[in-house]
Amino acid sequence: MTTRINKKIVGYDVETTESEAAALLKSEEKVKKTADVIQMHERLERPDALLGSTYKVKTPLSEHALYVTINDIVLNPGTEHEQRRPFEIFINSKNMDHFQWIVALTRIISAVFRKGGDVTFLVEELRSVFDPRGGYFKKGGKFMPSLVAEIGDSIECHLRTIGMMKVQEMDEHRKAMLAEKRAQFDAQGASQSQPDSDFPESAEFCAQCHTRAVVLMDGCMTCLSCGDSKCG
Repeated sequence: MTTRINKKIVGYDVETTESEAAALLKSEEKVKKTADVIQMHERLERPDALLGSTYKVKTPLSEHALYVTINDIVLNPGTEHEQRRPFEIFINSKNMDHFQWIVALTRIISAVFRKGGDVTFLVEELRSVFDPRGGYFKKGGKFMPSLVAEIGDSIECHLRTIGMMKVQEMDEHRKAMLAEKRAQFDAQGASQSQPDSDFPESAEFCAQCHTRAVVLMDGCMTCLSCGDSKCG
């Protein structure tokens, strides 16, 4: 059957069933909702107030401590897409010896934060910096190759706190094995604990977790921090 149209066509619509129309409307709403989600980018304006956390870094290299402050911006507050992302970083200290490169470092890191995307790579980049004069052991027996590496450690701690990096926890079997090994070693009474550390004073450095926690047990060198063992 042919229908003759004598008027000018100014618009059209596709006839659908009620279920198809509802699904189409839901899809359009979803697309619109996704389009309204704000992502981190360098043109994002700084709000008047930001959430912040400050981390104290005290090293044997300096008489004065460093205070690392990281401010976060909350994107899409009150929605299912709410995210807390780092926006800027400041490092303050009474020690002015490192003032010039610290200011440069904070500006570069802040620029990377505001760029958006995956900024977790900064942690590995900073932690791979070695001081030619040698590193030091921080409280807990963990080795820090440089002051820059410890700043990276503070950033990692913050990114884990806001959920950008996952905490790699040991499984229950490995935790039980470490607890058993530690109990056996303590029962031997071989040595005392290190100052500011839970590990024995005679412990050696672990290349796996960078902690001075490797002891000889049952003829095998075993780390009491991460469980790494030369015997597998």
